[in-house]
Amino acid sequence: MGKINAICISEKRGTAKKLVETAHFVTEFGILGDAHAGDWHRQVSLLGQAEIDDFKARGAKVEPGSFGENIIAEGFTFKKLPIGTRLQCGDVFFEITQIGKECHSHCAIYQQIGDCIMPREGVFARVLHGGTISVGDNLDFAEKIPLDAAIITVSDRGFYGLRENDISGDKCEEILATAGYKIHSRTTLPDVKQLLTKKLIELADVGVGLIVTTGGTGFSVRDITPEATIEVCTRLAPGIAEAMRNFSMQKTPRAMLSRAAAGIRKRSLIVNLPGSPKAVDECLNFVLPQLQHGIDILRGENCDH
Repeated sequence: MGKINAICISEKRGTAKKLVETAHFVTEFGILGDAHAGDWHRQVSLLGQAEIDDFKARGAKVEPGSFGENIIAEGFTFKKLPIGTRLQCGDVFFEITQIGKECHSHCAIYQQIGDCIMPREGVFARVLHGGTISVGDNLDFAEKIPLDAAIITVSDRGFYGLRENDISGDKCEEILATAGYKIHSRTTLPDVKQLLTKKLIELADVGVGLIVTTGGTGFSVRDITPEATIEVCTRLAPGIAEAMRNFSMQKTPRAMLSRAAAGIRKRSLIVNLPGSPKAVDECLNFVLPQLQHGIDILRGENCDH
């Protein structure tokens, strides 16, 4: 186990990174507010404290961020870790994607003493699961990312307090918790597309494995859950919704009227469930055993043969 000694970010590329006490890490993006974050494999850079201390002993005046690194940690010689190694700090999970890099333009440190350690000592990683990290937090090797789930109830009546209990949301939580999912959050929203898309994006940025919605999948003019889901997903998973409809058709022909959708955003699986507690109970219990396999594949925990 190691420890985070420094976190550094810069708003513009080519400028020195500045020390911050706390940073928010976004799934498949990097550090919020850092210029090097983005949709690529070098979202976060890491350097070992021991390597920096050795460099200082040679007479270099080095401050956190001087090498363009995002994280300085003690307890690890990062360059010795194989590509694919996973690290965990609190809720944040990293996967090492590159060791060292070619230096195209020599930095100020190189100009000062004729050397820079980032090209040979630094490593780069992508963010598999987001969260917040502070200086002093522990950093350790990671195994499997724990299963987590978020529940969104889409209901005008529920949001405005015209319905006393969220029975469908309760049923979702009961089933998911029993299956071993940590409940990340529960939210009730009105049938407003912009609010639902914003929430879905927020949860996917964290990297919540499974996001389930309940309600808003029918023919009412206010039912917009499938449209919001399709809008935020980068890839659809139509087989999930089709399986639920086929299963429900064995109980009632009206199941053909469900417009529920399912899809993927980053490393999150989003699944629309019906609004009634009975239908939630039936549909979620039916598909849930297979969903974990899909989430494992999304997170790189399993191979799809």
